[in-house]
Amino acid sequence: MGLLDKFKSGLDKTRKFFSSAFTQIAAGTGHFDEDMLDELEEILICADCGIPASGKIIGDVKDKIKKTGDDSSEAVLSTVKDSIVDILGPKTEYRLQEGKLNILIMIGVNGTGKTTTCGKLALRFKNEGKKVILAAADTFRAAAVEQLKAWGEKTDTTVISQGTDGADPAAVVFDAINAANARNADLLIVDTAGRLHNKKNLMDELAKIRRIIDRTAPDADVKSMLIIDSTTGQNAVIQTESFSEVMDLDYVGITKLDGSAKGGVAVAVAYASDKPIVLAGLGESAEDLVDFDPEYFAESLIR
Repeated sequence: MGLLDKFKSGLDKTRKFFSSAFTQIAAGTGHFDEDMLDELEEILICADCGIPASGKIIGDVKDKIKKTGDDSSEAVLSTVKDSIVDILGPKTEYRLQEGKLNILIMIGVNGTGKTTTCGKLALRFKNEGKKVILAAADTFRAAAVEQLKAWGEKTDTTVISQGTDGADPAAVVFDAINAANARNADLLIVDTAGRLHNKKNLMDELAKIRRIIDRTAPDADVKSMLIIDSTTGQNAVIQTESFSEVMDLDYVGITKLDGSAKGGVAVAVAYASDKPIVLAGLGESAEDLVDFDPEYFAESLIR
């Protein structure tokens, strides 16, 4: 299955919702007036594109109609797609810097698929011939450590952890960096806790982890990635804004797009964060974690 087909399959629920509603609006004349554009904006909001992003999209549609005079359903649909791609920005991929240790700090609340994404990324880069280490720094939840260890066994990847519940996450990261350097690893993936109910503790914890990384691996290429769950709707936007307050984000990954009829949340998150979405979870298997493609996403969302 090609990448576009994977996106179409993964976004099938959202596309059916959008296409059905769009067709219903345009069923009469096939042309859009002001009231119909208001209805289209409501559809975008209901698809979880968010109020600000939906307003921007409809504004682009109105500007295009004013400029060209073409208010046909096909022209409107084309402008909606172009506006979504514009919000999502250019395609960006997470790639390793050769010849140095790469450290990827994974953040996100419980249940978003963060730890699973750590495991799937480990498998991806190991399949590319890279040496990978996993750091179980979500010490707040014993289940997270065990889940990461399970992925370590499944992918034959070393997992660095400490035996006691509630261990210091920064100490785990310190040990993991030493292990990565000793084994000449290409990539260290750090799974962290996501306790948004206590931002102060989370901020302190992530700041301490970053200080340890900067001191112990000053030459490493360090990036952070927020993992959000598309099925949580506008909560994903709130999470993005909250994590942006406690840590500088480089990338966003969005999971469970295949399980949501409101995959438009990717648009809302991109609009709110102004950060590139680099990964999309389109199914359960490791192969269903793919590089995010704004063009394919927009095409699969609306057609």
